[in-house]
Amino acid sequence: MSNGNTALISAAVHRTKNAKKLTLVGALCAFVLSFGAFGAAAETKIVFGAYSSDKPSAMIAQVQPTLKAISKKIAEMYGVKVTFRMQIVRGYKKGVDHLIAKKFDIMRLGPASYVMAKKRAPNISILAMENKRGRKIFDGVIAVHKDSALSELTQLRGRTFAFGSKRSTLGRFFAQLTLTRAGILAKDLHSFKYLGRHDKVGRAVGAKLFEAGALEGTTFAKLVRKGVPIRALAKYSNATRPWIAREGLAPGIVAKIRKAMLAVTDKKATRALRFNGFLPGSDADYGATRQAIEENHLFFEGFVGFKPQQQSRR
Repeated sequence: MSNGNTALISAAVHRTKNAKKLTLVGALCAFVLSFGAFGAAAETKIVFGAYSSDKPSAMIAQVQPTLKAISKKIAEMYGVKVTFRMQIVRGYKKGVDHLIAKKFDIMRLGPASYVMAKKRAPNISILAMENKRGRKIFDGVIAVHKDSALSELTQLRGRTFAFGSKRSTLGRFFAQLTLTRAGILAKDLHSFKYLGRHDKVGRAVGAKLFEAGALEGTTFAKLVRKGVPIRALAKYSNATRPWIAREGLAPGIVAKIRKAMLAVTDKKATRALRFNGFLPGSDADYGATRQAIEENHLFFEGFVGFKPQQQSRR
């Protein structure tokens, strides 16, 4: 064989080896990218955000067991360590702002807050919805003092009323929708005030600071068990809270957290948050919430103090 032919064959073999190396490197890169940041480091840190619908210390105690259960499930399913760093902010708006600014990786939102966040950041995604005894529904309560003579919503005309946050799903939007459908508008109340948290509403009604108030059903039940003298005048329902992934979070991470959440079966872990695990969810589950927000102006018809930009949490 001539020296020229030998050189050509040697070059061809060299190119073939390089091609195989490139193919192998490419395959490894593709695997790492598809696996997401989980495969890139021994530990992945995820910032979990929440706003204080209850006392901040209580929120941390309630959420931590669920986050530990999710982290444990990820380790079991994928053999990787994920640590959730929890951050609580004051107020619904600040929480949504942090999610949109990507200061939070995932967040537990109320339905109304989710709808508002989705409008501002269309690419946020639902990881899962909270499971309430096999359903994606939870209740709100219009409460009165235990000794109140009121027996129906129409009797609230001329009375004082406490709402939760201005961004609350059950503490504001669905409560005001329920009142509107009963023929009670803002102008018909003697006065009303937004107290921010659900527990504050229940305690204020129990202390007779307000004649009625709207709060989330599990908070209502918790207060009753603690001896706060309130009872339900009316109830209404809405979709449960979604857990959300921020825009830009790696698809591989989102998919694995979602699958791990749906696989959580430890009832003790979710007991403090008063739900029974997670169910699949989609944006369509929050159509009624959007409608309640869009129709909220009807509650304020004829009310002199109404400012739309100021009247807009769970």
